[in-house]
Amino acid sequence: MLALTIIYLLTRTLALAAIAIAAHWFQSPAGVGHLDPNLSDLFGLWDAQWYRRVAETGYPHPLPVDPDSGRITYSAWAFFPAFPLLLRPLLAIGLPFPVAALLLNLVLGWIALIVIWRIFGMAVHAAPQFQRDRLALVAAALWCCYPATGILLVPYSEALAVLLIATAILLLLRRSYWLAALVLLALGYTRAVAPALGVVVLTHLIARWREEGGRGIPFRGERASVATLCLAVAMSAIAWPATVGRLTGRATAFFDVQAAWGQRPQEGPFVLWIVWAWDERGVFGVALIIGVVAAYLSLVAGRHGRWLPLEVRAWALAYPLYLLAVVRPITSMWRFLLLDFPIAALIASVAMRTSTGGRIVPHWRRRVLPLAVPLVLGMLWWTVTFLTYLPWDASPP
Repeated sequence: MLALTIIYLLTRTLALAAIAIAAHWFQSPAGVGHLDPNLSDLFGLWDAQWYRRVAETGYPHPLPVDPDSGRITYSAWAFFPAFPLLLRPLLAIGLPFPVAALLLNLVLGWIALIVIWRIFGMAVHAAPQFQRDRLALVAAALWCCYPATGILLVPYSEALAVLLIATAILLLLRRSYWLAALVLLALGYTRAVAPALGVVVLTHLIARWREEGGRGIPFRGERASVATLCLAVAMSAIAWPATVGRLTGRATAFFDVQAAWGQRPQEGPFVLWIVWAWDERGVFGVALIIGVVAAYLSLVAGRHGRWLPLEVRAWALAYPLYLLAVVRPITSMWRFLLLDFPIAALIASVAMRTSTGGRIVPHWRRRVLPLAVPLVLGMLWWTVTFLTYLPWDASPP
């Protein structure tokens, strides 16, 4: 754990340095309203300003509408409340908003990393793996180096979301269904990922049913907890939309606000991505998207994914497909994929294991360390490209 903590602090330092470089050398004064952009400015751009509004003043009443068209417009109701509510005690003791968010996310991100490491090291519903502990450690370390990892420092909810997702999966693997249900309910007020986690829960329950079906009655003595777990998944999916509808007096308020931001999943799953690929590159663009998805799915299902618990592989499959189904083509996909932490385990396996996916190769360090250079450069590229704000060229992180 000590080695992982040192790696975490080192990568957080690199991410913070990338944000400082972006602020001083890449952020245009036109995007922040003064001539000397600084580190604090990048902690208040994009979604951070909305989380700050919720943390400091709450949600707007009545539901904001466009004065010209009368339609529902942008508002803080599109943003889930768990993260800004956690910030309020820190703001109450006098910490500035950027400092409070930085400290909170540092702690949440570290705990999330430890939970992810524990998950990678578990052999539940997984193929045997020589030196599993070492592979798990490297995989967790690589997750810290994901190019969009700077989002774990600024006032965004990614650190809290990945912590709750990983904790729910860990509790599921340990069969702590009551606690997993509580985490799922909290996740319902943090991030809209319940459908993907529902696939994970279903996968786990089917695996247990197959294991125990021949030895007696499955889930003996656990039926109440299993039923509560399934109910928690359903409630997590509707918790915040239902709450917004109740508080605003408009049942579809959450989805109307999301539509104002450009999210229109009712147009059909995967349709927006296919249309975008066709418009950009025609047949080649569509083929490229299909090829990337197919390659990723084969990697998860193949030899380099089998050492992971079945539930983790289910998350690795369900979550990206869920994103493609409901999220329009947007640069925010880079940070959304940070929650797909099994990607790091797949990369670690490809780098460290033989072509058969068996034992770790003796020279694994020489194969892993070169990955650090492009990952750190990717961290800098993502930060200066997406975390900065230009009014005439908006590419949200």
